[in-house]
Amino acid sequence: MDTTKEQERAELHRAIWQIADDLRGSVDGWDFKQYVLGMLFYRYISENLTDYINQGEREGGAADFDYAALDDAEAEGARADLVTEKGYFIAPSELFASVLARADGDENLNETLARVFRHIEESAQGTASEADLRGLFDDIDVNSNKLGATVKERNAKLVKLMQGIGGMKLGSFRDNTIDAFGDAYEYLMGMYASHAGKSGGEYYTPQEVSELLTRLTLIGKQSVNKVYDPACGSGSLLLKFAKVLGKDKVRSGFFGQEINLTTYNLCRINMFLHDIDFDKFDIAQGDTLTQPKHWDDEPFEAIVSNPPYSIKWAGKNDPLLINDPRFAPAGVLAPPSKADLAFILHALAWLAPNGTAAIVCFPGVLYRGGAEKKIRQYLVENNFVDAIIQLPDNLFFGTSIATCIMVLKRSKNDTTTVFLDASKEYVKVTNSNKLTDEHIASILARYTERQAVDHRVSIVTADAIAQEDYNLSVSTYVEPEDTREIIDIEKLNAEIKQIVAREQVLREEIDKIVAEIEVDA
Repeated sequence: MDTTKEQERAELHRAIWQIADDLRGSVDGWDFKQYVLGMLFYRYISENLTDYINQGEREGGAADFDYAALDDAEAEGARADLVTEKGYFIAPSELFASVLARADGDENLNETLARVFRHIEESAQGTASEADLRGLFDDIDVNSNKLGATVKERNAKLVKLMQGIGGMKLGSFRDNTIDAFGDAYEYLMGMYASHAGKSGGEYYTPQEVSELLTRLTLIGKQSVNKVYDPACGSGSLLLKFAKVLGKDKVRSGFFGQEINLTTYNLCRINMFLHDIDFDKFDIAQGDTLTQPKHWDDEPFEAIVSNPPYSIKWAGKNDPLLINDPRFAPAGVLAPPSKADLAFILHALAWLAPNGTAAIVCFPGVLYRGGAEKKIRQYLVENNFVDAIIQLPDNLFFGTSIATCIMVLKRSKNDTTTVFLDASKEYVKVTNSNKLTDEHIASILARYTERQAVDHRVSIVTADAIAQEDYNLSVSTYVEPEDTREIIDIEKLNAEIKQIVAREQVLREEIDKIVAEIEVDA
């Protein structure tokens, strides 16, 4: 393990926890993450832009050049080029560090920040990055009563927030051994999710589950064309590809769609914080099932997703959906009360012939009857299901349910499906279970080897699945190991016989003692 990396990470996490601790009380923790993450984003894009300009000038011979020290008027000449290269422009006086230096004495800090955020967004208007910047600061309401009842109280909270973010030792992203800004984002999301009950799980997939999903789609590959998540949340699944492969190995970029506006904004912020340039990601907002936004970008070589469990959707109530090319081949729509398999069919439809999709599934998806059974039959008969992996319970924030991963391929090498029981592959961490690197490696190895292993792996034909009425539950095909103690009945009976005989002797001895006491009396 890299000691320096772990020390940097631990120090960063302590600083983040301190900020959250200082600011708690006035705003609910899960709501407040938007302020913390938004201010982290503001600092990041300020430093990213400054670093970019300074490096270019210093390489050109201006050894002492510092963009932050320029007058706004001097910097204006670089606006057009910077927007083209970075996607946005920030005047020197409006950089995070500049505003922070004046914050304590700025009685109108709320108005200052609102103006700065508006200027950053306006800098991209009419350019290729406009959609990527639009609305990114909307959730940082500097005039919200949640920050305080008066302007003075609100500004005091904003000063404290800026000082906390400014005091975090994030350094230059070129110098850190960790992806400091990205790591700060992930730690905050995990921290808030773990303290927010069920609502947290809607926005956050634990990193080790993200790792497993990503690696399942990358077996045998050193790079991919495009990655996609139809329910991308804050983008952690997409960004795991940048960590596992390196962002340059995702050649044509990161694509996703998210229905929740706040989470959609967080996802775009997350892309920037992980140093993904505006022209390398396309995150859309809206309902993926009824208003998909990436028709012109599909197919995708890698698809990963942890879609919402059993949510309602239009289904058969929208007569147009049965003719939608994503759903029509199955001949039936997922039930209006359970959209799970609609997400599966959507992912399959947009999967490249050489691609793999790995999608987290709610258990009922694998065995419920009706329309869902017919969709499973379609998937099996067309040889699209490559594997079903049973995960341990209690992996996700806000739910203890044991989920599964469905691995889909459009062009398989054989006609079998791997059923893999990984329900015991975990370590206990406080109240949750967690996959370690060893567990992930073990699951990947068993999936890749495609060899039957007692109580762990079964390789099942489509005919065998048909005989089980298209039930795709792992427990149907992998017999759990019986860990109960084996009892020797004959030996047990002999022991019982001895106990009974001994009991009779004791009774007789007690009766003698009682009789003697009664005679003496």
